[in-house]
Amino acid sequence: MKRILVIEDEPDIQEMLCAYLRDAGYSVSAASDGIQAMDCFHRESWDLILLDLMLPKIDGYGVCELIRRESDVPVIMVTALDTEENQIRGFDLQIDDYVTKPFSMPILLRKIAAVLRRTGSDAESRQLFYRDIVMDLDAYRVTVDGTLLDLTTREFELLKELLQNQGRVLTRSVLLGQLWNYDFIGDERIVDSHIKNLRKKLNRDYIETVRGVGYRVEKIH
Repeated sequence: MKRILVIEDEPDIQEMLCAYLRDAGYSVSAASDGIQAMDCFHRESWDLILLDLMLPKIDGYGVCELIRRESDVPVIMVTALDTEENQIRGFDLQIDDYVTKPFSMPILLRKIAAVLRRTGSDAESRQLFYRDIVMDLDAYRVTVDGTLLDLTTREFELLKELLQNQGRVLTRSVLLGQLWNYDFIGDERIVDSHIKNLRKKLNRDYIETVRGVGYRVEKIH
């Protein structure tokens, strides 16, 4: 399990970040100021650090400079400071990415995964994220709000198609062709049956029926 250190002094943002990251399968610890951040940094090893800039005691730039004297651990700055000057200063300190507030949590999760892959720190499985759903494509498992679901192979593949095509309407015939390898018009009711079972197991209203066409999962912006 990858370990992420969240350095953020705003309690609500810190709590939200930690909750989402844990739901996504990461081990997370948090620090609320620069001194506490360096204590945490020295106490354990980390795979990635999320770093706010406007911190008490030692600001984010100072924390990053201290970290870079000792380690090349991936650092993503997450801050309300959005000027070009702020971003250039961060990248001059060898950060790996710069995310401005307010931000999309699903996008941040993807940036984290991308940084871990790019830096060679990602020994984790490939994953898809949607709201509180985490789909591990290699381990063939799906969790909703941290709870493991018991999906059939067909349900798993059906959910994967929907999550990989967020915002697109997938017709029943397309789903038949993708999942059942039909090269002819089959009984499309089999798709409806699997969607019904999948919805029941998810216990979420995430799969939308487009009347007379098919199904889609709304795209998260």
